[in-house]
Amino acid sequence: MAACDTCVVRNRAICAGLANDELAALNNIGRRRNLEPGEPLIWEGDESVLVANVIEGVLKLSSSTEDGREQIVGVVYPSDFIGRPFAGAAGHSVTALTEARVCVFARADFDRFASEHPKLEHKLLERTLGELDRTRKWMLLLSRKTAQEKVATFLLEMSDRLLETGCEGPTLGPLRKFDLPFSRQQVADVLGLTIETVSRQMTALKRDGIIGLPTRRSVEIVDRTALEDIAG
Repeated sequence: MAACDTCVVRNRAICAGLANDELAALNNIGRRRNLEPGEPLIWEGDESVLVANVIEGVLKLSSSTEDGREQIVGVVYPSDFIGRPFAGAAGHSVTALTEARVCVFARADFDRFASEHPKLEHKLLERTLGELDRTRKWMLLLSRKTAQEKVATFLLEMSDRLLETGCEGPTLGPLRKFDLPFSRQQVADVLGLTIETVSRQMTALKRDGIIGLPTRRSVEIVDRTALEDIAG
């Protein structure tokens, strides 16, 4: 139980509703794994042999096009669940964007445990529905919003998710400051824009006093109301 007792996401992860004896049983079939930036955890199309809870760090979900280009299709944060329980093959690759720590389970062991514990299955369903809602919102962003609206929405989403999971950097008064786990090129890939367009939009937001850019990766939201207005 030591690993579960000291887990910083225990109260927010899918195992939050389990009793102590159930947590002990789950802990017995899991192991901790540290990942370096760029290190893959799951490969798209491979047999789905493991699932995991994110404890620390940020990871990306990506798929490859027929000509080999990568498309980032999602991002996971601490307390998020990754992998495909009850599935035969992985639908996308999972790669660490930052240093990360995950609690890994063999999929067969996890499937068996989940089948025997309805509370865990219920949490999995909740997470799946929440992910479906986020995916629908993202489809709207990609298909209908302008470049300016896309960048503003992306920054608000990152701010909210990083704050929600306790990964955000220092905050002063109404300001929010955080480090993006993405390069500008990756932001462009996520939003379906060019890197030049992303850079222009970020520069314009800085010029208008809506955000600050202390470094290339750091973002400070100076006027959140104005950013929300732009995002629509």
